[in-house]
Amino acid sequence: MKKSPNIKDLLPLLEDILSLLTEAQRLSLTKVATVHSFRKNELLYSSGQHPEYLYCLVSGKVKICREGVGLRTQIVRVIRAVEYFGYRPAFAGEDFLMSATAFEPVVTVCFPIDVVVAMTKENASLAWFFIRKLAVDLGHADERTVTLTQKHIRGRLADALLFLKRHYGVEEDGYTLSIYLSREDLANLSNMTTANAIRTLSAFASERLVAVDGRKIKLLDEARLLKISRMG
Repeated sequence: MKKSPNIKDLLPLLEDILSLLTEAQRLSLTKVATVHSFRKNELLYSSGQHPEYLYCLVSGKVKICREGVGLRTQIVRVIRAVEYFGYRPAFAGEDFLMSATAFEPVVTVCFPIDVVVAMTKENASLAWFFIRKLAVDLGHADERTVTLTQKHIRGRLADALLFLKRHYGVEEDGYTLSIYLSREDLANLSNMTTANAIRTLSAFASERLVAVDGRKIKLLDEARLLKISRMG
């Protein structure tokens, strides 16, 4: 994990948390904050590891994964800038159940989690900030569980593509997803084998629902993808 000395330049991005603190808490938290850079495919933390930091993703994209049976991996969440993550196990008194990996080069601001937990006990506004975020994440997790367990392959892949658009947006052309996933990652996000992901994506391309150029995916008919997702 490589450290960078740019914390002062990044503080404006953290105002949603810093604005909830007293002046003393703000000074205390920023004093111990550090900036870390991660390479593409590098682990930020792994399953079984004890939580050390509250992470705020400054740039790049991160996937949260759970190892399944055999070699299967499930992508359960994707993190975008500016988003906080890595704190749930600390609040629950647990080690990490999942791992976090950089989709691409990533920069994070890291706060020692023991400092953050202590401040939530003293600051109701900060505690409510995390309660709301955990509640929203739980709702999204419930929706994803239904999608991944009850929908057929076409519905799962359509849902994954629309999910990526909602989460990361599109490029300037208005159609190309602004995240370039390997077929394996797309399969892990959709709870299917890589072979099934390749076949289903090819079928979508032949039906003019999407256009595929390597890892670039362009959504050509969002209305039909939405219909497929809803039909399951």
